[in-house]
Amino acid sequence: MAALKPSSIPPLDPAATAPFYRQIYDRFRGAITSGVLKPGDRIPSARALTKELGLARGTIETAYSLLAAEGYIQARGQAGTIVTPGLEPGAAVASTVLPSDRGSAVTSFRPDSILPFQMGLPALDAFPRKIWARLGARCVRALQPSGMVHPPVHGLPALRAEIAAYLQLSRGISCSPSQIFVTSGYRNTIELIAHALLKAGDRVWLEDPGYPPTRELLGHMRIAGVSVPVDRDGMVVSDGIKRAPRARAAVVTPAHQSPLCVSLSLPRRLALLDWAARTDAWIIEDDYDGEYRYVSRPLPALKSLDRDGRVLYAGTFSKVLLPSIRLAYLVVPDSQVERFEQITQAFAGGSPELTQTIVAAFIKEGHFARHIQRMRKLYAERRDATAAGLESVLGKHMPIDSQPGGMHLILRLQGRQSDRGLVARMREDGLYGEALTDWTAGGDGPSALLLNFTNIDSRGTAEAFGRRILALL
Repeated sequence: MAALKPSSIPPLDPAATAPFYRQIYDRFRGAITSGVLKPGDRIPSARALTKELGLARGTIETAYSLLAAEGYIQARGQAGTIVTPGLEPGAAVASTVLPSDRGSAVTSFRPDSILPFQMGLPALDAFPRKIWARLGARCVRALQPSGMVHPPVHGLPALRAEIAAYLQLSRGISCSPSQIFVTSGYRNTIELIAHALLKAGDRVWLEDPGYPPTRELLGHMRIAGVSVPVDRDGMVVSDGIKRAPRARAAVVTPAHQSPLCVSLSLPRRLALLDWAARTDAWIIEDDYDGEYRYVSRPLPALKSLDRDGRVLYAGTFSKVLLPSIRLAYLVVPDSQVERFEQITQAFAGGSPELTQTIVAAFIKEGHFARHIQRMRKLYAERRDATAAGLESVLGKHMPIDSQPGGMHLILRLQGRQSDRGLVARMREDGLYGEALTDWTAGGDGPSALLLNFTNIDSRGTAEAFGRRILALL
């Protein structure tokens, strides 16, 4: 098995528009597809390439994670990293959208590696692995032939029942297990809603700024997103009514608006519900991290105020457990249960039953509630430590918004600094960040950094990363 020496890598171009990790990715990908690197060949370790090129190790690891995600290379532990065996020279491998390809793609990109400030990740070091392993082993031992066939497309009955009980206690939502549909994630949830309740040509209110994949998903289904501004009280419902009074739906994040983290005020909640009832529109409540409020108890869900059956409540296990679990859920109005049963039967493949069984046991035995309580305390501590560390280094250049909850911080850039440019430089240096302007419909507006704090373990760590960001300004 041949091995590529670090010195064989063509030199990088500091003046190129593509960041260093993308240049490294392109060089390896080109060598593999042209046959210069053959299946089974070893490639330099990240440590060796870091030393050879004089770059941050995170830059090398980002390039390697992209190559691995696309199937070009495989890590073999102590045996090193090799070109994927059996890969045909010149064969096309499904491509991941890379941050430098187009501005709006940055927010849809989630690297496989774990980078400092990476959005969307819970505290991976605090996940209760031993409890999870014990439950997993028990569920595997108890596995019967009935659990080895196709999983129920609506979701495992035991998990649906546990979710219903949890939502009643924690979010004030009264619902039956039959109203709950288990999905493979937020995108799958939105897809099911669109198939069931919307059609091409419909208009849907979207928060601006707001979660970019929502607009992208609806666009693929030829459903028009109508941008509705967000202020300190959340979505400005009156503006939505002016812009599209007969819209078929509104997608909102009431607990912690994504990404500004403000809460939808009670008058706005009531106005939104009134609009939906009057126009027979639907409200899609994305409660992606509603449990994580640090200044008081978590606010009740918007769904808890719904008296006319117009709110669909979307929750996820990605933010409270693990993104890799690929489990989310949707609560639909009782009047729509039959419709969603038809749609899931046609479009859903069902999530792995073993995973659902483990999660059901995790909730039933009280581990889920205790885990959320621990994470709420831990995140409050890490948020304060991260904010203090970054403020001590970057405070003169980037004031930090005061927020009641959520899992990320917002650092406002001063003057004419470009948040996109800074994010690109951070990625080259092995740091993660997202640009607020990439979350706005027009790609403009105030510049700010979105930085997740859940995996920053101390103020000292935050200060060290803050100094790296300062050097990139």
